[in-house]
Amino acid sequence: MRKNQLISGTIAISISAILWGFDGVVLTPRLYNLDVGWVVFVLHVIPFLIMNLFLFREYTNLKTFIKQDYILFTLVGIFGGALGTISIVKALFLVNFHQLSVVVLLQKLQPIFAIILAAILLKEKIKKNFIIWAGIAIVASYFLTFGFSIPFASLNDNTFMAAMFAILAAFSFGSSTVFSKKILLQHNFVTATFYRYGFTSLIMLAYVIITGSLSQFELTTDVNWLYFFIIGTTTGSGAIFIYYYGLRRVKAILATISELFFPISAILFDYIFNGSILSPIQIVSAAIMVFAIIKLNSK
Repeated sequence: MRKNQLISGTIAISISAILWGFDGVVLTPRLYNLDVGWVVFVLHVIPFLIMNLFLFREYTNLKTFIKQDYILFTLVGIFGGALGTISIVKALFLVNFHQLSVVVLLQKLQPIFAIILAAILLKEKIKKNFIIWAGIAIVASYFLTFGFSIPFASLNDNTFMAAMFAILAAFSFGSSTVFSKKILLQHNFVTATFYRYGFTSLIMLAYVIITGSLSQFELTTDVNWLYFFIIGTTTGSGAIFIYYYGLRRVKAILATISELFFPISAILFDYIFNGSILSPIQIVSAAIMVFAIIKLNSK
């Protein structure tokens, strides 16, 4: 049974990562005309309002929440919802969606933060074989991103800033993975998703009010609203539901490595929709990364 849970959990997380890759290449770029804070706010509030229609009974769980629950959901809302999403969307906007290497940097560094935090906060033991295959996956992700070139050697200021935001997103999402795992020790994936979006919506509401981003409502086109709805119900909340389903069944360390399917899928979708072609070193690196992830799951 444990092995079946491990397999189903890993598959679920991998699928959610692929959905995020599709979102980053195909969907989110269509919102480039709007303020980043407004985009992140709407991407969370729409799914949350929809969830309220059929998950309103989740509010009864508030009676059982203890102080730690509020702290953890707030941390997930800040790091995984607000800070992480703002950072990665900002990175995408800064490079006009033309240099995926900066965005893929997110998945190259995220495992480092998650592995450290999981060992500290969740007391997850880091086994020798895991370190070997995780190391191979992370190194492969570097070459998948940059090939043999030196990162940022001849990039403009926008791209450098995008890289900084991508690193911040890596830390934020890595932290969120660990905090979410702690939540899932006490709550099911439906409750975790509902309150992740609820807490993030409140945090982002305060953000858009303070920054004056609410004025973006008047600038949001019908096409923008269409993409907001598509993202919010599929690659947004839909992917999070699938992700939390999987995260409940595997360790946080394994989950964050499985998320490396994001850069693989992002580059694949970039080829399909934008005609970008992988270099030989990127193809080899992608193959090695997939092999390492499979080996991680077989242990």
